[in-house]
Amino acid sequence: MSRRRRIVIIAALACVPLALFGMGYGADFRFNLTPSYPLGLWRIKTLNRDVRVGDRVFICPPVTETFRQARERGYVRRGLCPGLLSPLIKTVVALPGQSVEIGAYVAINGLALPLSAVQPRDGSGQELTPYPGGVVPSYTLFLFSTFRGSYDSRYFGPIPAAGVLGLAKPVFTFTP
Repeated sequence: MSRRRRIVIIAALACVPLALFGMGYGADFRFNLTPSYPLGLWRIKTLNRDVRVGDRVFICPPVTETFRQARERGYVRRGLCPGLLSPLIKTVVALPGQSVEIGAYVAINGLALPLSAVQPRDGSGQELTPYPGGVVPSYTLFLFSTFRGSYDSRYFGPIPAAGVLGLAKPVFTFTP
């Protein structure tokens, strides 16, 4: 086999994963590479109703200073959302009008969320500032993950519901 032909074959094989990755994004598939939820392939399922407490959603974070800093610290990756941020997978735990209290744990309408301890520092030792709490404003959602190191509304507060891309449905996932 000629050297040129080997190069063409290797280049073609290298392009296959990129093509599959690109086609997956067009078909509403996403790879989760963060430990907040199982690793692997997820699908964004169109949401044809209002968001409810308990929904696990894909949501684009807003383009704010908070999320710019989160990107710099590595809490949020690059992606196709505005500001070139990656969508988050989180569970909706409070809707507009509900009360959120943040102390050592998170409480919604006076009921503590299991596994919601607020961490003073991230895994790199950088200080984390918790959201002060209050009533969830109109058109926003309070998001959460039970993963101890999750960057969620405990720290960034409620975010606009307009960023919801759809429900997050696992396709091929695993927990390391």
